[in-house]
Amino acid sequence: MSNYLVHITEIISRTHNVRTYRVEKPKGFLFEPGQATDLSLQKPGWENEKRPFTFTCLPDDNYLEFTIKSYNDHDGVTHQLSSAKKGDEFEISDAWGAIAYKGEGVFIAGGAGVTPFISIFRHLNKQNAVADNKLFFSNKTEKDIILQDEFQKMLGKNFFNIISSQPDTKYYKGRIDKNFLQKNISNFNQNFYVCGPDAFNAAILKALEDLGAHADSLVFEK
Repeated sequence: MSNYLVHITEIISRTHNVRTYRVEKPKGFLFEPGQATDLSLQKPGWENEKRPFTFTCLPDDNYLEFTIKSYNDHDGVTHQLSSAKKGDEFEISDAWGAIAYKGEGVFIAGGAGVTPFISIFRHLNKQNAVADNKLFFSNKTEKDIILQDEFQKMLGKNFFNIISSQPDTKYYKGRIDKNFLQKNISNFNQNFYVCGPDAFNAAILKALEDLGAHADSLVFEK
């Protein structure tokens, strides 16, 4: 697998702890919507600390883009990224990943796990092919919702926010669990795309299988 050095050309604030980093696109670099790269910040002591991050741009954009949540409760890679600036350098690998669009279905995301779906929905939207795809997006509070306006514009009534820790939320208050899925999905013979923290993924995938979803219709990062 090849590695590439790229410089940050733009940083866009998305939420209180999420930023989009745009970087140079190496000549001939290819990826599919939903795929990721291994990325490290070229800063003393951090050059070999590679982490997986998803491309959130379109494959034919003339830049690469990553939308990343910074966890500032410990001094890890995402905390270091929160202080990165234009001109700083990343090392990235060739694209990889198992999350790819296989047809209309239900997307279920937990927090920053929504990032593989950003490029997928942007790609579908550009092709006027969003169709009846649905997104169930779980966050702790409303201020944590990434790209809320863009998802609303692309998906309309098929964009559902679920808020777990904000008592006064205007959205559904609770968690995505088996009971929620049973109440809100009538057809389990369709594609399901799942991405979030490991525990979230395991719980959602088990619930979907219990409710009759076929294993070959479940798309997730293995």
